[in-house]
Amino acid sequence: MTKREEIIETGWNLESSYASLPKTFFTHLNPNPVQSPTLIILNEPVAKSLGLNMNVLQSEAGIKVLSGNETPEGVLPLAQAYAGHQFGYFNRLGDGRAMLIGEQITPQGEQVDIQLKGSGRTPYSRGGDGRAALGPMLREYIISEAMHALGIPTTRSLAVVTTGESIIRETELPGAILTRIASSHLRVGTFEYAAQFGTVDELKALANYAIKRHYPDVKEDDNRYLNLFKEVIKRQASLLAKWQLVGFIHGVMNTDNMTISGETIDYGPCAFMDAYDPATVFSSIDTKGRYAYGNQPSIAGWNLARFAETLLPLFDENQEKAVEMAQDAISNFGKLFHIHWFTGMRAKLGLFNEEKEDESLIGDLLEIMKKYRTDYTNTFLALTFDNRKDTKLFNSEEFAQWNEKWQARRGRQEESKSMSHQLMRNSNPAVIPRNHRVEEALEAAVKEGDYSVMMRLLEVLSNPYAHSPEQVNYSTLPTSTSPYRTFCGT
Repeated sequence: MTKREEIIETGWNLESSYASLPKTFFTHLNPNPVQSPTLIILNEPVAKSLGLNMNVLQSEAGIKVLSGNETPEGVLPLAQAYAGHQFGYFNRLGDGRAMLIGEQITPQGEQVDIQLKGSGRTPYSRGGDGRAALGPMLREYIISEAMHALGIPTTRSLAVVTTGESIIRETELPGAILTRIASSHLRVGTFEYAAQFGTVDELKALANYAIKRHYPDVKEDDNRYLNLFKEVIKRQASLLAKWQLVGFIHGVMNTDNMTISGETIDYGPCAFMDAYDPATVFSSIDTKGRYAYGNQPSIAGWNLARFAETLLPLFDENQEKAVEMAQDAISNFGKLFHIHWFTGMRAKLGLFNEEKEDESLIGDLLEIMKKYRTDYTNTFLALTFDNRKDTKLFNSEEFAQWNEKWQARRGRQEESKSMSHQLMRNSNPAVIPRNHRVEEALEAAVKEGDYSVMMRLLEVLSNPYAHSPEQVNYSTLPTSTSPYRTFCGT
């Protein structure tokens, strides 16, 4: 079978629309071959949604593409250029260890980026080796798939392959490559790059491309660029509310990690909150708590303000008028976020309608949870199933008073108690990727070559609202009281 026949058999249906943009936004690359790639995990549901043949993907020919040793015929891989505010400071960045193979046209007609992460040096590597370690690649696979199952917009993972090569970080680690799937890899930082280093015409070309990829409905609007901004605001408000509702902490909300599509991207020092505390930070590099759980909505607003600054020349030729347009648009972010978040919190408490006192009811519960340092996910599970264990929270006078108000509030709505219970079941996950469970799976995989722990975890996380008996064991808290720390590695 020829290479072309192998590609056709695999199901690749790739185009390179990003390469139609001005060359300031990318650099074409040749593949960086690896010694002996081995397929570790392949995501069957994702492969099928992309129209790919699982059997061929697992063959030698398929693994060559997943490792970057070969690329499908007619495709010119590239590394994307972008910038970003990292912890508030502007930097020139780019794909330092990633390669965009192209955009897969799915059987449903969708256009989806196929990116290899850890594929080797690029012109944007800034002295790095361009490679990635197995642990962080598996971590992104686990967390991104868990986020998808939770109903949160996210990039996804098609496969992880080991390279047969070691990389040096603090120690010698097995190298790996993740195949990442995304609606696109357009970031706020991509627009910052255009505004800082490109021309207005190049900025306009990028904005038109973003509209075509993600918001075609605004193409014919009188001010398509302002409406592009408004649509991104809507998606980010919804996304941030979903993060907060499940206790997800991204860890590094730099502008280069905020997508135009509204998907979660880059699972470096991320983690899920155990004990409820808005000040929770896991990232070892976030020493001042800039990206703490409670700060995430305001940081998203800050990032969107940076996005608005890049688009000002496209909003209006009069800068004062353009600034006024931007300020008016961004003022809606906080309102939209709170609408999404309060709607989600009401659902978590089994409330269908809206009452004026709901805000204080929700706020009071969170204050009690913070005071008694109770687990965020498990507290809502206990309320859902009326399974209140002997804890300080549920034995407290504060909770007794709150519970009386809550029961009265539920009693005032038309929906039955069973309907309220079902709403809570559907809104409160039985499991999240508990930090200690993720670490357990990664340790078994990386140190012992045992992937069974990870596969069991993925299975449990695949349907977080099932509330099955198998999930109970995965909802237990870690026995260690040491603070959990995450590190940038993906």
